[in-house]
Amino acid sequence: MFRNRLLKLYKHKGKEAKRMGITAYRLYDHDIPEFPFCIEFYGPDLYVAEYQRRHGMTEEAHEEWLQECIQVISETLHIEPERIFLKLRRRKPGRLGQYQRLDQSGNEKVVQENGLSFIVNLHDYLDTGLFLDHRTTRQRVRESAKGKKVLNLFAYTGSFSVYAAAGGAAEVTTVDLSNTYINWAKRNMELNHFTGDPYQFVQADVLQWLKNADPESVDLIILDPPTFSNSQRMKDILDIQRDHAVLINDCLRLLSPAGQIYFSTNARNFVMEKEKIQSKEITDITKATTPFDFEKKLFRWCFLITKKFSVHSVS
Repeated sequence: MFRNRLLKLYKHKGKEAKRMGITAYRLYDHDIPEFPFCIEFYGPDLYVAEYQRRHGMTEEAHEEWLQECIQVISETLHIEPERIFLKLRRRKPGRLGQYQRLDQSGNEKVVQENGLSFIVNLHDYLDTGLFLDHRTTRQRVRESAKGKKVLNLFAYTGSFSVYAAAGGAAEVTTVDLSNTYINWAKRNMELNHFTGDPYQFVQADVLQWLKNADPESVDLIILDPPTFSNSQRMKDILDIQRDHAVLINDCLRLLSPAGQIYFSTNARNFVMEKEKIQSKEITDITKATTPFDFEKKLFRWCFLITKKFSVHSVS
């Protein structure tokens, strides 16, 4: 059953990925309950994450079952076992736990997406460095960035920044709390030959940085915060359901009159409190930004928020 499902998905999604010129895509995501894996291609390598659950097996029995599954994956997808990177993914709120470094091997490689290159690491971290579910959103940013001043907040490894630069943005500012990811973002930009003064990188607590940024200074903002964060380096605790309206309004203050925000969240039960947000136009673009390899399997929201008036005029 598992083998047949993998083969069917590989024939369909592999063909689509080749047509689109991408080498990183999700193949399988818990399609069969008895096989709770997330499986993603990164070039010739495979990232396999087992979702933690109560399986009722002894440690020895589970290890034997897991090795049998890896063998099926290897044989079905024609991937050598040494090119399969296995992780255990615990279901936690937000992305806080997912960013932790697991190893020090420095096992990096480069993958292609829409003519752009990105550094990924399938070994050292639970997440790989490229969120595949935002591939279509990134392309939309690329298509709307020409001549604009772009701000990428909670930027992680800067993939949105690369797309904005590729789209001809006049300036791109990348902000993240982690110095590790700011440096990763710089390397992604350099890999795609985007260097120099138009591209700025800021290691900062986004919540505090926003309060001191100049009003009406940018044209396009990418806002992809964690669902929850209580990092010791942050002054405040972030709960995106509770705090999203304030966070979005802080971003709207920075926008030029015709500016836009791409806001996304992975909070499953998220409810957009539109009445608290100082914008006349908030469009749910979740379906429109869902990539082919995440159809019916995507648990995130995405909105396009347009600044139609100055927030200073709102009482």
